[in-house]
Amino acid sequence: MTAAKPESSQFRQDVERIMAQLPGGMVTTYGDVAALAGHPYAARIVGGIAHYGNPALPWHRMVNRQGGLAKGYPGGMETQRLHLEADGISCTDYIIDNFAALRWKP
Repeated sequence: MTAAKPESSQFRQDVERIMAQLPGGMVTTYGDVAALAGHPYAARIVGGIAHYGNPALPWHRMVNRQGGLAKGYPGGMETQRLHLEADGISCTDYIIDNFAALRWKP
């Protein structure tokens, strides 16, 4: 079985399924989700899916590969920081504190 193309609706479904599994108090990266969905070089596409994806999913817990918050997050990085802090995830200068320990890698 081959992986769905990153622009396909199956890829979108795979990304949303992965995000639904993200444990509370943990974060992931665009690239990690892309790789888990079978396309390690599709991080930008994952970002687009996150921007328009199912609002019930924890998109606020998706960050860049250095643990940085998303400049394109709806409401901006400050809104993402507030959402993360509501989940008990702290940030300094819009970077996840203790990123390595909080990075979900199933």
